[in-house]
Amino acid sequence: MLVEVCANSLESAMNAQKAGADRIELCTELAVGGITPSYGLLKCIKTHLKIPVHVLVRPRSGDFTYSSGEFNIMKRDIELCIELGFDGIVSGVLHKDFTLDVERTKALVDLSGNLKFTFHRAFDWVLDPLSTLKKLETLGVDYILSSGQQNSALQGIELLRTLHKKTTSCSIMPGGGINSDNAREFKTSGFGALHLSGSEYIKRLAENPAVSMNSPSFLSNQGVFVSSVNAIESVIKEVK
Repeated sequence: MLVEVCANSLESAMNAQKAGADRIELCTELAVGGITPSYGLLKCIKTHLKIPVHVLVRPRSGDFTYSSGEFNIMKRDIELCIELGFDGIVSGVLHKDFTLDVERTKALVDLSGNLKFTFHRAFDWVLDPLSTLKKLETLGVDYILSSGQQNSALQGIELLRTLHKKTTSCSIMPGGGINSDNAREFKTSGFGALHLSGSEYIKRLAENPAVSMNSPSFLSNQGVFVSSVNAIESVIKEVK
């Protein structure tokens, strides 16, 4: 069974390789579901890792419906991953009504060329997972990463099993809350791959800083926060 580890740093990726992982999904910011790693991290990963690495291409947190500018960034990131010699891309695009954006997802798959392509957990938002599965297979997607549209893959295992039985050309890869207590359940269910972060919290500071750098108010699944022309103009008017 293939074990893919979602690694959010060079240290995480190296630990996963040391532990015997078969493959890495490289990203940053696990707290928001992952975003595209930096160029510096990509370069370092190519230097230090020997196992295959698939790169998450997601330009920001929030929803999976992107502006034309964001979509161009995604395409450029895929081109960069090809240039650097990575093994796969993890990405995908939805419409605002939670249906698959076939045209844009196809563009990403086609641009990825010979690299493996995983449609990520945006799949867990689609309204008709069985129909979406067929569309993704038609597009040539190699893997679908899913928790079975539940908060954890174990809770969503029935849908995952149904999807697994319906596949003809791509692999369903359970992900979300997988650990040593439940991993065998997915193997005995016949899945060929699973996905986990296997992360642990490591405290680095002896005391809490006086000012927090975390801003939960900026987190939303329904949209994104964008710098406002009016808000910035009003400040500039006051100080210039």
